[in-house]
Amino acid sequence: MANGWSIIIGLVVVAGMCVAAWIFSPKGENQVLWRSSLILAFISCYLMWAITFLAQLHPLIEPRRSDLRKEYIHH
Repeated sequence: MANGWSIIIGLVVVAGMCVAAWIFSPKGENQVLWRSSLILAFISCYLMWAITFLAQLHPLIEPRRSDLRKEYIHH
């Protein structure tokens, strides 16, 4: 599942978790604190995962091995 759809699927899952946190947060004087904390945590974790995933999916610098002999290097 290492393709571009993983980002979309992850976004849908996190959006569902945010909606669930909004609806099922405990009622009371701390309801806004619960909602804000849960939604902020879900979004922060998703962003960290998505940035790491995309950095590995499309690296900016192609890794090169330096321990190969010149006759085995294909350009």
